[in-house]
Amino acid sequence: MSDPIRLGTRASPLALAQARLVAAALEAVEPGVRLEIVEIRTTGDRRLDARLSGAGSGSLPRGLFTKELEEALLDGRADLAVHSLKDLPTDLGAGLVFAAALERAPSGDWLLSREGIRFEDLPAGARIATSSERRRRMLLWRRPDLEVVEVRGNLGTRIRKLATEPEWSGMVLAQAGLVRLGWVRAPGRVAAEGFELHAEDLGGWMVPAAGQGAIGIECRAGDTRIHKLLGRAGHRETFACVTAERALLHRVGGGCHQPVGARARVRDGGLELEAVVFPEGDGEPLCGVRVGDPADPEGLAEALWEQLHEKN
Repeated sequence: MSDPIRLGTRASPLALAQARLVAAALEAVEPGVRLEIVEIRTTGDRRLDARLSGAGSGSLPRGLFTKELEEALLDGRADLAVHSLKDLPTDLGAGLVFAAALERAPSGDWLLSREGIRFEDLPAGARIATSSERRRRMLLWRRPDLEVVEVRGNLGTRIRKLATEPEWSGMVLAQAGLVRLGWVRAPGRVAAEGFELHAEDLGGWMVPAAGQGAIGIECRAGDTRIHKLLGRAGHRETFACVTAERALLHRVGGGCHQPVGARARVRDGGLELEAVVFPEGDGEPLCGVRVGDPADPEGLAEALWEQLHEKN
């Protein structure tokens, strides 16, 4: 009997839910395969006092949720690593590859609130919580009269903070995590941690992070068996979309916390890539959309990057 395939994952409820989805996808293409989930604590899980975004001595490094997972791949404790793909830097560790992605969940961002007030109706000075520099910049680009505050912790912790912090008017979270945890009970309603909250989809104007909503799977470059298995279990359209998004992010030079939005979609046989790239410091973002060949997502990202700079 062959050794089990070990799936390395963070230990948060969302990460474990995503690992179970990967296990189910592997079992679907190879019935009877033996699997083992290996829980690993990362720097981001330990450093709850530090900032996720921005610069300075109090901020966390790139790869804060992935470094220890990659180390487990390289030293043989895990055979593949399961990531929220938006957390995975574009420059992987030597000898590792981004091998597959499961079919993407909705990739947009939601504004959660206690009272159900819509984003455009928020009063000047309203406090909105987020952990993302991209979301902060987009919120203030759209509504410079708001105050954006930082929040840390897993999704359950964040939900409790919003429900019990009277000075916060709302919080922006990725829709995909709320869906995967089973917390979306009805359109526009989220029930979690004993609280019920209203949800507004900001996806019409808030461009998500590269890879947001997708579960990415990383493995050792030379592990032929795992690579082939992941190729069968993954979702090709999602892989093309997130490859374009990540290629653009790499071209910009951003890690998972840079203020860059990238959204790719297959439409009418073509691959459409939309980008919003904020400069360092203050200033208006570069925005653009381009359509290319789904078979060449990297080429599409390069063409869009050149288009953005032609405008500048």
